[in-house]
Amino acid sequence: MTQAEKEQDNGKEKEKEREKEKEKEQQRGVKRPITPAAIPEPFQEQIQSNFIIVIHPGSRTLRIGRATDTLPLTVPHVIARRHKQSGQARYEDAWLLREGLNKPESNEQRQNGLKMVDQAIWSKKMSNGVRRTPVSAEQARAYNCQIRPAVLDSSSRVKWTNTTHHPPYLVGEETLYVNPSDCYNIHWPIVRGQLNVHAGPGGSLTAVLADLETIWSSVIQKHLEIPLKDLKYYRCILLVPDIYNRQHVKEMVNVLLLNMGFSAIIVHQESVCATFGSGLSSACVVDVGDQKTSLCCVEDGVSHRNSRLCLAYGGSDVTRAFFWLLQRAGFPYRDCHLSSRLDCQLLQNLKETFCHLDQDISGLQDHEFQTRFPEAPALLYQVRLGDEKLQAPMGLFYPTTFGIVGQKMTSLQHRSQGDSEDPHDEHYLLATQSKQDQSSKSSADRKAISRPGGGLDSEMSSQGGMGELTDLPRGCGSGSGGGGGMQGEMDAGPAQGECLMGAGELEEPLSAHLSRKTAIMSQFESKALGLDKAILHSIDCCASDETKRKMYSSILVVGGGLMFHGAQEFLLHRIINKMPPSFRRLVDNVEVITRPKDMDPRLISWKGGAVLACLDTTQEMWIHQREWQRFGVRMLRERAAFVW
Repeated sequence: MTQAEKEQDNGKEKEKEREKEKEKEQQRGVKRPITPAAIPEPFQEQIQSNFIIVIHPGSRTLRIGRATDTLPLTVPHVIARRHKQSGQARYEDAWLLREGLNKPESNEQRQNGLKMVDQAIWSKKMSNGVRRTPVSAEQARAYNCQIRPAVLDSSSRVKWTNTTHHPPYLVGEETLYVNPSDCYNIHWPIVRGQLNVHAGPGGSLTAVLADLETIWSSVIQKHLEIPLKDLKYYRCILLVPDIYNRQHVKEMVNVLLLNMGFSAIIVHQESVCATFGSGLSSACVVDVGDQKTSLCCVEDGVSHRNSRLCLAYGGSDVTRAFFWLLQRAGFPYRDCHLSSRLDCQLLQNLKETFCHLDQDISGLQDHEFQTRFPEAPALLYQVRLGDEKLQAPMGLFYPTTFGIVGQKMTSLQHRSQGDSEDPHDEHYLLATQSKQDQSSKSSADRKAISRPGGGLDSEMSSQGGMGELTDLPRGCGSGSGGGGGMQGEMDAGPAQGECLMGAGELEEPLSAHLSRKTAIMSQFESKALGLDKAILHSIDCCASDETKRKMYSSILVVGGGLMFHGAQEFLLHRIINKMPPSFRRLVDNVEVITRPKDMDPRLISWKGGAVLACLDTTQEMWIHQREWQRFGVRMLRERAAFVW
């Protein structure tokens, strides 16, 4: 008999003895106090990495594979579901279109953003010391309007997905080529890093979770060649955004452990995994995705909670802005529509091919591209472009160029709203504090407000602050944290909203202080920060000058939204020019890292998840299926490597 089996037998015998004691007490009429069930210590065992699957779900792309794989499988994160009734109205989630684009102010905002972009282009000299000569869109338009496509082939050799056998669903690449006339609804289950819950067909939380389960199960079966019945032998590492929705994460863990049947799971944040994947101990992680850009300062495998920031724009917004600029320049492919899946795919490819952030490339240049669509000939187009190729990616630094009006453009980590399955959470701790503790905390909060430093630069101050909506003692609700050097998160310095709240208000009631902090946070969230300003803000929210110095010397850019030629030098120049003068003297060198170890920046977070699977410290972080069934979301508070 092995040591593990002996321990299990001993545990069973002790459990039986406790049950007998309870029965005797009940017979004697003894009342026992109600106490929450104790969560057992994690069981240590040797785990084989090839039986661990790492899942990194993105808004447009799913990256999934065994922890031992060199590269993950990359699949479009989309599903087509067949109509259940004939004559049912067809529905398709938007790809490049989004809310807030067709407001009366949208076009004016775009034009104002473009003026700022043009001013920034002109103000920065080229490497030869000469200012760049702006190129008018009219110069390109005169040429492009005369262009007619050349026929390369009478058949494009691209076909619609075959649906004659009426499959109930299609997943990944096949979905992109479903004929619009077929009876299928198209769903993207994740949008801007969160579950795509909406009021339309297939937009309920249950439907979105069913889509995720179907996509993941199908990919595991078809591409990883693992039968679903064998998942009980496998474990899973799930990567979640830095600013996460607790309810959504809980439901995804339910899907993986209870529905799909994985034996155990670890949930970890994308930013921390990005540092693991790049081999850095500390970094300001800038994750520019397809639909959102998240920033977070990570130090020694720990996420600084106050530094987290999520911007509601990414690569798709650059693509849409590029299309708008192409239209101004007389784009010769005149049947291009943002509502068409295949046209969106073409525009993404054109952006990746033509756009850059290298100011030394100037003047008008001729390019060509092909269109290959089902049931249409293959066509070759000529197009002449000037500054459009630089203007579009600069929208990331001047987001008003995207023309998004009336939408929440910045997200912060909010306090937990509580969960009925986890009654002994931070709310419980707060409610059971004595009045004396609460009054002492209140005075401590007011002292923190008057503490000098920790503010943003003047440009940021005019836009309002940001904050954690928390009046808890530090460490409340953190549980035991993860083990082995990853024990929870750092609650760094005064909360972000307090950074901007003036001194001299020490007698303000705590309730008024919190409501004012909420108002400042709401004001900040309505602003669209440029990428460079957001990086400075995130670093400025770190607690100490030493930590800030570390972050400036290691700005890690991951994700596929900033993979433009010249992006590293361009971002570095803007950071150095805008960073506080006091830090220019302290920081030896500001470094922007866009391809650590020459790796594809889109795969770094997934690679970090694979590295995590091999670390000894992760042994204490596994949540087993039986534990989840018994204790539910409490397990995340106890075992996650970040404060739940």
